[in-house]
Amino acid sequence: MIKLLLTGLWVCVVTLGAVYFSVQMSAAPAPVDEEAKKKELLELVPGESITIPVISDGAITGYFLGRVSFMMDKQKITGVKLPITEVTTDELFTLLIGNKMVDLSKPGAFDLEKFRSSIKDGMNRKLGEGLVAEVLVEQLDYLSKEDIRNNASRGNKNPNPGRKIVEGVKIEAPQSSGH
Repeated sequence: MIKLLLTGLWVCVVTLGAVYFSVQMSAAPAPVDEEAKKKELLELVPGESITIPVISDGAITGYFLGRVSFMMDKQKITGVKLPITEVTTDELFTLLIGNKMVDLSKPGAFDLEKFRSSIKDGMNRKLGEGLVAEVLVEQLDYLSKEDIRNNASRGNKNPNPGRKIVEGVKIEAPQSSGH
């Protein structure tokens, strides 16, 4: 008789524990995906293709061809009065001409993360901290003056594409930024 009573009590305790545990698990909040939440607050601001001359010893030796886009804070971008495209182009000119970030004599020495970080920091200094969340480098190539002359002499048939400095990300469908 005592065995039957203890077995019944054991079944009741296990059943109550299982019900309590299942209620706690169903009431627990779903885990929040921080990365998805962060991306929801960002807007893609596509960059335009730019050509930046490379000046050495007072003469143009070639050109950088680049395209850089940005992931920016949606809320902060609405308060910016400056034209984003022009400011980004100015920052790229400053980095590529003023700081000599790309050393063409050492093609493998280019530090993409430092380049992105420099652009992001410069943009945030100009426009306001936290505005630029991510820098997307779509293209960064170099064409020497000789490459351009050779392409022109061939009538631009089968042109030399130049030296790829960065094989960047492809931006599929740019969202409208309202700027």
